Order: sequence, then structure tokens, then C-alpha cells
Amino acid sequence: MANSMELVLLADIGSTYTKLLVVDIGSFCVVSKAFGLTTAKQDITIGLRAALDDMEKQTGFTLKDFRHRLACCSAAGGLQMAAIGLVPELTAEAAKRASLGAGARVLKTYSYEMTESDKEDLESQPCDIILLAGGTDGGDRSAIRHNARCLASTSLQVPVIVAGNRIAADEVKEILQTTGKEVIVTENVLPSLKKLNIEPARKAIREVFIDKIIEGKGFEQIQDMLGSILMPTPAAVMEAARLLSGGLEKKDGLGDLVVVDIGGATTDVHSVAEGVPTTPNTVERGLPEPLVKRTVEGDLGLRVSVLSLLEAAGVEHIQKEIDGSEEGLRKKIELLSKQIDYLPASDEDSKLEAALAKAAAEIAMNRHAGFLEKLTTPSGIMYSQTGKDLTRVRYVIGTGGIFAHSPYAEAILKKVCMDPKRPDRLKPTDPKLIIDKQYLLWGMGLLQSYDPKAALKMMKKRIIENEK
Repeated sequence: MANSMELVLLADIGSTYTKLLVVDIGSFCVVSKAFGLTTAKQDITIGLRAALDDMEKQTGFTLKDFRHRLACCSAAGGLQMAAIGLVPELTAEAAKRASLGAGARVLKTYSYEMTESDKEDLESQPCDIILLAGGTDGGDRSAIRHNARCLASTSLQVPVIVAGNRIAADEVKEILQTTGKEVIVTENVLPSLKKLNIEPARKAIREVFIDKIIEGKGFEQIQDMLGSILMPTPAAVMEAARLLSGGLEKKDGLGDLVVVDIGGATTDVHSVAEGVPTTPNTVERGLPEPLVKRTVEGDLGLRVSVLSLLEAAGVEHIQKEIDGSEEGLRKKIELLSKQIDYLPASDEDSKLEAALAKAAAEIAMNRHAGFLEKLTTPSGIMYSQTGKDLTRVRYVIGTGGIFAHSPYAEAILKKVCMDPKRPDRLKPTDPKLIIDKQYLLWGMGLLQSYDPKAALKMMKKRIIENEK
């Protein structure tokens, strides 16, 4: 049976579950879905072996049946970074965007010349990589040199990616290497004012992730079984969104879209859109927005960070969606924060989870989308736009376990749309809402690295057309 199919095994080593997808790229079908509980603190392979056993029971396939095996990873906290720049609204923001676009979670951003307290704070962060930027090409060199000396004097033993003023790059590299730091130099994330160049830094971050971070977190056995882990899971989702929006050779893409991925630890929002103003008499502020943008909200998860989600949303906001007392609500949420593998066992549980997911989706999209400010000028009323205008986005896609399994998935996704009471928030006004019912998007992001035509075809057929 296996020999008559063109099978690809796709794996996601997640922080809670290890998930497998078996796809037949000849017929664009999902052959099997399997999972096992990830046990990163014990043996990372336990979850994979459990998922492989599940797959074998369903299909009879074993690892030897797959010539092509592609994997992504978000276990053990995923990829965690600190970004250092010069001006908060410019190089520090550009560094942060490069980090997020590579699938990282940015723990902290530092600006200007780092102080002793900044240094101590950085040393306390559980960073995997540091991105050091600062200055446009030919611009200020003193700040990035100062910050390089500060980094060199820290006890941190993590790779440093230098993506700042190219005139200072060699000197910065030498400063860091004198104290044994591993340094990777790439192109400036902000070579000139109003010009972003974050793709080279994104690529460098992903390469370090594959070469260093995976090995450091004990994934050697996983790689022996599956081959190289290609990218962090959020980067896989982003690549899927990029392909689905743009298509291949500017053909067959869906155009502007937003993807909302609600997980146990974070809520990620990806937008693929220019985001230029659609409101008359509007000027843009801040850095130009990248076509493909990702934001990560580390306080908006349904398990690990559910307590901070409750704080961000407010108890009253959640309570109005469900029955019961505030005390009972807090006890249930406390339980969710401790039992990260807990699954809803009743309709009451499902309603609570949906209420939390609605809050996460709404808050995360408010933070991701741009906003307008009204200005009174001698020439009349004008508007200032910060961030992306997503009002005309055509598709909004919900992905993640909550969307795959909740009976309230569409109601959750509606919270991403424009709120008539907050027209200043430039969220989608009338998009088509799509639920990734089979939880395929991450897998298609992996598949596009091997067969982009098959990945695009499967997304359009199995997600957009909602076929089972």
C-alpha cells in the first residue's frame, strides 16, 4: 500500500503534544493524523514514539515507509530571544520584527546604550539567541559598539547575531569574539531610515536554531529518527500563510489574509498584506510594515499563560460568557494553568475554553492590527495611521487545537473582526472566516519546503474549501 503512494511524514514536536501528519502528495490527501504527549523534561522522544505507535495502529506505516520526513519544533519553550537596537521606534523595533518573523518569542527588547541594570536583566533572561542591531549603514556606531562591549562582559554563552550598522560590523564581531562569544554577522535590519531589511536576519536566526538550539535541547535522537528539524513551528505557520496568500509565481494565491493561531502558551497572529491606508487623508507613522508580519502574545495562552490571559481580559469579560461565580471561574482557570494537557470534558468546559479563546483572539488582533488617530489641522481633519490597515483583508483563518476541536470555533474567530465600537482599530471588516478543521497549516508550511505546489493545492482543497 505504502509503495503505491507518494507519502510524506510531517512532524511537529510541540510543547504539549507531538503531532504527526501523513500526507499523500499524489492525491493531495491526508492519510493519517497521530499524536503523543510531549515529555520534554524527561525524554523528548517519548511523545514521538507514542505518535508513531498511534500512526502504525491506524495505517500500518512505520518510519521506514517514508523517504521524506519533515519536522518543526516548539517544544521546551520554542526559540527565545532578546533584541537590542538603538532607537525604540526604529532599530529596536526592526530587530524585534526580524526575531518574530523567524519564529522566535522575544523576551525583552533593549534600546539605546545598555546600562548595568540592563546587563543584569539580560543575564537573567532564558535566551537562546541575542540579536544585536543599531544604527543605519554609515550612521551612529557608538551605541552598537557600546552594546557589544556590554554583551562581551556578560556570562551568557549563546550565539549573537549582529544585524546593525555594516560599517561597525567587523569591529563589533571582534569585540564579542575576544570573550569567546559565537558571532554571526548578517545584513543590517535597518540599512536606512524607513527601509526595513529583516529577511537576512530571519534566515540567520533560523539557521542558528537548526544548527545550535536543537542540539542544545537534546534533540539529537529526534533528528536521527526524522532528519533535520527545518524550522520553529511558528515559522512553519508563517511560511504556509505566505504561500497561501501569494501563490506560486504570483498565481493562484488568495491575496491578503490573516492567520490566528491560539495555543497553550501564546496567541500568534500572522498577516500577509501591504496594510497601506484605506482611509482618505491619512498619513503613515513609524517604520514601514513588512508584507508578512507576525506578532506573538506571550500572555494570551489557554494553558501555560491562562492566568495572565485572565488578567489581560478581565474576570468580568470571561464571566459574561459562562455560568457560575467568580470564585469558581478562578479555580477552574488555576487548574488549567497547572494541567496543560487537560481537555474539555463537558459543554461547560468547552464554553469556558471558548470564552478564553475569544478574549485571546480579540486582544491579540487589537495588538497586531494598526490604529488611527484623528488630527485637527489648519487644512481640516486628517488621520495618522500606525501599523497595518487590515480592514480589507479577504480571509481570516483560525488554526490550532481550539479551532480544530471546539464546537464554538467560528464564534471565536469572529472576535478577530472589526468592532463597530472601535473603528480606530484597523481590523478586518468583512472577511471570509476559515477554520483549519484538520489542523494542517503548520504541516503545509513544512511541505512547501519540499513540494510547494502540493502544499498550495492541499491548503486550498483541505482548508479553504473545508473538505474533510
